[in-house]
Amino acid sequence: LHTHGCRFLVLDEVDELLSFNFREDIHRIIEHVGRRAGAGPKGEVDERANRQTILVSATVPFSVIRAAKSWSHEPVLVQANKVTPLDSVQTTAPAISLTPTTSEANGQIQTTIQSLPPALKHFYCISKHQHKVDALRRCVHALDAQSVIAFMNHSKQLKDVVYKLEARGMSCSELHGDLGKLGRSTVLKKFKNGEVRVLVTNELSARGLDVAECDLVVNLELPTDAVHYAHRAGRTGRLGRKGTVVTVCEESQVFIVKKMEKQLGLPFEYCEFVDG
Repeated sequence: LHTHGCRFLVLDEVDELLSFNFREDIHRIIEHVGRRAGAGPKGEVDERANRQTILVSATVPFSVIRAAKSWSHEPVLVQANKVTPLDSVQTTAPAISLTPTTSEANGQIQTTIQSLPPALKHFYCISKHQHKVDALRRCVHALDAQSVIAFMNHSKQLKDVVYKLEARGMSCSELHGDLGKLGRSTVLKKFKNGEVRVLVTNELSARGLDVAECDLVVNLELPTDAVHYAHRAGRTGRLGRKGTVVTVCEESQVFIVKKMEKQLGLPFEYCEFVDG
């Protein structure tokens, strides 16, 4: 694959690509793509100026800002409602630590909040573990949602959720890493054209998922933290549309929801779905 003459480079889910597993490969790609376009006496600056580099991410942690400044010429931060020169974004390097400090974590949460679509409403409801799928079904009907993404933490439970929903007459499908390219494409096509009303997936499989028509996200299992909550929530309310996020939790898990509510600085309204 000859990439030296390529003038455009797009890295989607760049926060994930900058993780340890992909870091070396990404640096090699950055080094080679568009290199010919930058040939000249100014060297590195010319290379960056001649190649347009686009980094896409639901959140903008320090690592992404640092990479953008290193790999691009006069980069800007483009968000849903504003454009900001990256030179004006605080990028003080975090101290080296085996675990994130409080300030680092707070900084990442702040960038996460800014990346969330502005027209989202957040709710939570309480359900026993064995009744969560039924709570999902009632939620979909009560809100009259036509395009729903339901999140689980692991792919093993997806099939069971799909089976229970289909048994109650709801069109749904599962999206997981074992589907393969063709299977994933088929499922997404059916979801986008309305043949599938509920897409049951996990966070890893939903990476890069862009369905502008999605009007409801349901957390059937709690995300691990506020940042992962934002990754899920950001699948709805896109392009200025309204969106709803409902978290289904057990009584013993309410304190976790309250903790995420406090960290994100967003109101999570309690709700019950009675007639759905």
